[in-house]
Amino acid sequence: MQAVPAGAFLPTVDAPFVRLWRGFLTGRVMVAMALLVLQGAGQAINQTGEPSVLTVCLAYLVATVVLRVLARHGPPPPGAGPQWLPSIGVDLAAITALQLLHAGTMNYTPLFGLPVLIAAVLGTLTLALGTTAAVTLLLLGWAWWLGLRTTAGEDAQRYLQSALTGTGYFIVSYLVHQLATRLAREQELAQQSQVAARVQTQVSALVIQNLTDGVLVVDENDAVRIANPAGLLLLGGAPLPAPPFSLAAEAPWHPLVLLARRTFRQEQPQMADVDLLHPGQSPTGLHVRTWLTSTRAAAHQTQAERLCVMFLHDLREMEARLRTEKLAAMGRMSAAVAHEIRNPLAAIVQANALLEEDLHDPAQKRLARMVQQNADRLARIAEEVLDIARVQHQISHAPASTLALDDTVAQIWNDWQAQDPVQRRALVTLEASATQVEFDPEHLRRVLLNLLDNALRYRGTEPDSLFVATRSAPNGQISLQVWSDGAPMDKSVERHLFEPFFSSESRSSGLGLYICRELCQRHGASISYQRLNRTTTRGETGGNAFTVGFRRITRPADAATLFDTIVV
Repeated sequence: MQAVPAGAFLPTVDAPFVRLWRGFLTGRVMVAMALLVLQGAGQAINQTGEPSVLTVCLAYLVATVVLRVLARHGPPPPGAGPQWLPSIGVDLAAITALQLLHAGTMNYTPLFGLPVLIAAVLGTLTLALGTTAAVTLLLLGWAWWLGLRTTAGEDAQRYLQSALTGTGYFIVSYLVHQLATRLAREQELAQQSQVAARVQTQVSALVIQNLTDGVLVVDENDAVRIANPAGLLLLGGAPLPAPPFSLAAEAPWHPLVLLARRTFRQEQPQMADVDLLHPGQSPTGLHVRTWLTSTRAAAHQTQAERLCVMFLHDLREMEARLRTEKLAAMGRMSAAVAHEIRNPLAAIVQANALLEEDLHDPAQKRLARMVQQNADRLARIAEEVLDIARVQHQISHAPASTLALDDTVAQIWNDWQAQDPVQRRALVTLEASATQVEFDPEHLRRVLLNLLDNALRYRGTEPDSLFVATRSAPNGQISLQVWSDGAPMDKSVERHLFEPFFSSESRSSGLGLYICRELCQRHGASISYQRLNRTTTRGETGGNAFTVGFRRITRPADAATLFDTIVV
């Protein structure tokens, strides 16, 4: 709403003022009906005829009824003007006419209070004072008119009575207008407060609903009043009903009940790590913080209910975030160390090569070759460590690109296989023709080459010991899989496959699969490992399968599924 200036307000937009306006109009109709009935009954009883008075009463009734019927909207604009003639103007004219035409002793001047009140409540101060002034002039005019028809001794008394009545009307008009203005301002402030409260409630609800941390609002009876989706998910167990529900209903939630009760009892924020033990499930570790909405004394003064707000943080996510930060710090430190190692390592390699030229003893030459081999290994490790920083920089600055999966995989396979056609044999099946995926071609080359090198290292000697395939599932999932018939991995190795600096071989840096995972995640793809049986020439053969799941871009609906099988 707009701010109401002093002396003016806009009742047309306020429902209470619209009801008040219609109430005034209804009151005018009731007054007009009462006048008509009383005049008719009085003339019938006294057997006197005053048709002009009855005509004025009837006309006034018709005018009030017509205005009441037409009053579908709010009152007229509050400023003085002709818009008030159908109401205030008609009232003044009708009451004046009745006072002039009536031959008896009845006094109609108290009815002037009705238009004065209408102007004071619904109009501006100018309209209210103007209406009161008009009423006062009419009262003085009536005193003058009576003075012409009666003896002169009573003129002063009549003028004094009219002046006192007008003064009273002025006082009432001013006070009523000030009261109405204040009520309008209070109503405006109340409406603004209600709007602000509704907006605040909506914002708070939106924030709570989208928090990744769980939020529970619990009362002193252990009933959950409010719970966001994350909070319900962290509570776990059977499907939960919509709040309110009892937190004491499930035994695994008992630690939360105890924490809430301790918060109510001590009236202090609490913090604790709890485990929710659901039958048949692993424990859910939570970091819980609690606050009270008010103390017992404050709640007693305001007659408000005390509530406990609980924030639930998943310890697994906190530990994963901490582990990620540690890995990032370790990666930066490792990159710095690798960069510093390269310079002295190059000097060692060069010095060893110069020294080997002057060696003639086979034993010493063997030692020089060992130095060269281990120096080359250190160089590869340093290069792979620096690769991590290069990969992250390239991905963060490279725009999203798309590629034809089958064509790109075929090209990478041909390049890899051409380096050693005898040893690098595999069965390649491409089933994702005409499919575009979101991935950088060079990054896909690095991922696939790493997977192929690993598979070649552990594969058997049969032609079908290595298998590469692309697939397009009916649900639209696109994948690339590299399978080899190597021995099963130990569970302890499988758990750490994609972690940096982890390897089952002493001569490996342990960064290959970690870089593959980083590249896939940066492009919205995923990489996973599973032990998978596959039909080969030897029958059902178990093997290790690494699968890359892509984010699909497009696939023509009418494209036929193509199976290209290449046996090398």
